[in-house]
Amino acid sequence: MTAGLTLRLARAVAFAVVCLGLSAVGHLAGGGTVSPRTAVLGAVVALAAALPATGRERGTGAVLALLTGAQAALHVLFSTAPLLPPLAEATGHTHAKLVPDLGMALTHGWAIVMTALWLSRGEAALWAMLRRLAVRLLTMPLADPPVSPRDRRIPVSTPSSLRSAALRHVVIGRAPPSQAA
Repeated sequence: MTAGLTLRLARAVAFAVVCLGLSAVGHLAGGGTVSPRTAVLGAVVALAAALPATGRERGTGAVLALLTGAQAALHVLFSTAPLLPPLAEATGHTHAKLVPDLGMALTHGWAIVMTALWLSRGEAALWAMLRRLAVRLLTMPLADPPVSPRDRRIPVSTPSSLRSAALRHVVIGRAPPSQAA
């Protein structure tokens, strides 16, 4: 199953917003600053990184790799962005090094792994919902004939993906078993 342009853009924007938010919050927590111009540039970088990967469902490994690369690019962008001299002097910010120390690397790594797991579970849930919706729409009859209570059971010829999408605790019929059973 492949995604259309609207779904691709929505997924890429969601990834870019989460990626930019994670990077900006981490950078601000580390004592850095993020100017609006740098944030917009970071959003464009994250969106450009995500858009080619949104054509189909991606697993945890692909999301982790993409998020790691985007976070590294945003770290470099935020670390090398020119600071306003009065703000840099007031905060004592000297975060201009490109290679993070061990504590920052561990914090970045932990945040990236947790965010990648969260995004990949959201990705899996989105695609599962779209698959179930497609099965429902493809197997939906055009006109519903009158249904007797005895005919409300799921037919044997129904695809297994449709049966798995049914609620598990729903009581289909409350009548006694049929004579054939």
